[in-house]
Amino acid sequence: TRAPEAPAPSAAIGSPPEYGGAEHSLHRSRVPFLTRIFTAEPVQDTLALDFPQPRPRVLLAASGSVAAIKFESLCRSFSEWAEVRAVATKASLHFVDRKSLPSDIILYTDDDEWSTWKKIGDEVLHIELRKWADTMVIAPLSANTLAKIAGGFCDNLLTCIVRAWDYSKPLFVAPAMNTFMWNNPFTNRHLETINQLGISLVPPITKRLACGDYATRAPEAPAPSAAIGSPPEYGGAEHSLHRSRVPFLTRIFTAGEPPFLP
Repeated sequence: TRAPEAPAPSAAIGSPPEYGGAEHSLHRSRVPFLTRIFTAEPVQDTLALDFPQPRPRVLLAASGSVAAIKFESLCRSFSEWAEVRAVATKASLHFVDRKSLPSDIILYTDDDEWSTWKKIGDEVLHIELRKWADTMVIAPLSANTLAKIAGGFCDNLLTCIVRAWDYSKPLFVAPAMNTFMWNNPFTNRHLETINQLGISLVPPITKRLACGDYATRAPEAPAPSAAIGSPPEYGGAEHSLHRSRVPFLTRIFTAGEPPFLP
C-alpha cells in the first residue's frame, strides 16, 4: 500500500498541492497546512500556526460608585488582550464619560435593554450578553448593586445579566463604597450570599473617600512586582479566569493620582 507522496524538500513548507478544479472548496481555501501533515512537522504545531487562539470575551460593568471615573481606564486595559463589551447602570453614567471609551467598545445601558426588543421572537439583550461573554467583571460594585445581586433583584440591565448568569463561567466583583457602608452588617451578609453563588471578590483596601475622609475601601492592589495591565494566561473557552485572580484589575483602580475615590 502506498501512502500519499511527500512534497520535494525544496518545496516551500505549507504550499498546497495543485488542484485543477476552480470551483472546489479546497482550491479556494488553499489549505496551507494540508501538506505539512505529511511532512515531519508535528500536527499540533501546524494547527496552532493556522488557527490562532481567539481572544477571550470579557463583559465589563460599572455601577454607581465614584470609582466609576476609572472605568474608561479599565476598558482600555482589558481591550489590549480581550474582546470587550461594557455595561453601565444609570447611576454610573454620572461618572463614566461615554465619549472617552475606546471606539471599538460598545457601551450598553438600560435604555438599550428596552429599545432593542420590539416583538416576540426578538433577541433579549441581557440574555444575549450573558451568552456572549466568557467572563464578567463588575468594577466598581456599589453597595446598592451588591445588595440587589444578593437579593436576586433584576431591575436594570446589569442585574438582569447577573440573574441570568451561567456560573460555570467566572464572575468577578470589585466593591467600592464608604467605609461606614462597608462595615455595615448587611455588607457581610451580602458578600457571603454572592460567594455561595460562585462570584469571586476582588478584595478592597483602605484609601481616601470622596468626602475627604480616609480609611475608605478600594480594590486591593497586587504586589509591586506585578506587571501593570498584564493579562492572565488564556487557553480558550474552557479556561477559567477565576484561577488568574486578575492581578491587573485591581491595579487599574489603585494606580496614579489623585488617590482613589470610592
